[in-house]
Amino acid sequence: MAFPSIEPSEVGATGLLWLFLSYGYILYRASNLIAEGSDLLLLVPSVAGIVGSIILPILGAVPDGAIMLFSGLGDIEKAQESLSIGVGALAGSTIMLLTVPWAMSIFAGRVGINPITGVPGYTNKPKVDPDGGIGYTLFHTGVALTDSIRHGALIMMATTIPYFLIQGPALFLHGPTEEIAEGEKNWALAGLIICLVGFVSYLFLQVRISQRGEDKLKRVAVMKKLLKEGKVSLSGALVDIIRKEEMKNGDCSLRSERNKSYESIEADDNAYSERVYPTYSIKQYLEGVLHEAFEKYDKDRNSKLDNSEVKIFFKDFHEDISNAEMDKLFLKYDKDGDGTICFHEFIGMCYSIILSQIHKDDGLKPLDDLETIEQSLAVTTVRAPEDDEEEEDIPNDISDLPPEKQQAAIVKKSLLMLTTGTVLVLLFSDPMVEVLQDVATRVGVSPFYVSFLLAPLAANASEVIASQYYATKKTRKTITVSLMALEGAAAMNNTFCLSIFMGLIYIRGLAWQYTAETIAILVVEFAMGIFVQKKKMTTLEGLVVLSIFPLSLVLVAVLEALGFD
Repeated sequence: MAFPSIEPSEVGATGLLWLFLSYGYILYRASNLIAEGSDLLLLVPSVAGIVGSIILPILGAVPDGAIMLFSGLGDIEKAQESLSIGVGALAGSTIMLLTVPWAMSIFAGRVGINPITGVPGYTNKPKVDPDGGIGYTLFHTGVALTDSIRHGALIMMATTIPYFLIQGPALFLHGPTEEIAEGEKNWALAGLIICLVGFVSYLFLQVRISQRGEDKLKRVAVMKKLLKEGKVSLSGALVDIIRKEEMKNGDCSLRSERNKSYESIEADDNAYSERVYPTYSIKQYLEGVLHEAFEKYDKDRNSKLDNSEVKIFFKDFHEDISNAEMDKLFLKYDKDGDGTICFHEFIGMCYSIILSQIHKDDGLKPLDDLETIEQSLAVTTVRAPEDDEEEEDIPNDISDLPPEKQQAAIVKKSLLMLTTGTVLVLLFSDPMVEVLQDVATRVGVSPFYVSFLLAPLAANASEVIASQYYATKKTRKTITVSLMALEGAAAMNNTFCLSIFMGLIYIRGLAWQYTAETIAILVVEFAMGIFVQKKKMTTLEGLVVLSIFPLSLVLVAVLEALGFD
């Protein structure tokens, strides 16, 4: 072992435990760095489509893929044995993601189900009856399964084709390992090609989804998360999206009257004499991002915010606006003069503030005609939001930067996070494989079982955490984001990660002798794929899904006992 240089076989039980915890934590942090770096780039409109459809799925599969790759390297005899670690990581990751976090998302995102219509009540208040007993929770709460979730399940099942391609001949080949490997070689090549075709096709499909704007749910969810964490300001998160939509619509809601909204709010008493409201597409974005926050700051639950609540909101969202400016703007949007603004007026107010920040940061003078406005917007680089980690040449809190400067800080920080996470994964996956192999040897069980249970704890923790975060929002949109992410991770395992095994079998001459493990993976994926082809899933059904994880291990053990190997 070149790096790190500690050999697992040379340490005692406590030393081995320390190595596992240390390497596991490093891989866990690396996985989180990759996930957080990818999330940051989703806030940059110019690259969000590519990031969400291509970069994020690939980098999300890197931790699993690295463990699988290193399990098949080294001395050929040792590689054949340690390949079980990679197969365990593949099976453990796929089955765990489709069961444990799935069930946790059902429980976290559950809402009351109408006993008459059978439809989950996402508009109910409260969304779950606090006085409901166990029976109510199990049978009358659950989540909606949208068309996107059902479609994602079909894609996941379609990507299992390479398993059948390699497992077919593996069932009928017997004899020494070398002969089996030779007989599987061409089938492995065919499987590799199918995996790569499936991988590229999956990414192409994600790009098409992004181009149609169907990935908006994910981007809005990420934006809300980063705003809540204070990693970006409101203007920093939305300024580029507003620019992009204005230019796409060609209407630059920036007519000469609107022009004045680019000026400092206190620069001219008449600057905000006209209320400014966004176009429909921008309004949808703002409502999606801000609705939850509006309800949070509506302390008296009257669906309105008073002046003090609005000031607290903009302060918390890192908008540098004086009290005098806020008072002036509030009066403009409080059209009925009752001292409060409704959600519609609140959206217009936020829009005006973002427009004023665009002007302030661009240093623009009042614009007099539409052509000048369009030219000004066209030469302004599309920018985005921020991350809160610090860089030696930028402020600690990126959210305090002007919106236009947050983009460069975000891109720089996200690339650093992605690079650091990927390097750590590549450095520590190999020693983690050796640790898992040594654990299996000392315990006296197959390396598959050790890897099945332990590898996902480090490699897939970020997906579990993210799915829980989105599910807890208890909306139809966020549960869709949560469950589709888990389906997408399984599809990547079936293509990107499985292609690594196919390549190892073909190039290194290793044998695929994992019939029981393959059957378990396929049974779980098809069971889940069929299970979600309906309108809803109850909490009780979520518990059934949770039970699939341990049952899959039992299935592998039974099949191996029956001679399936």
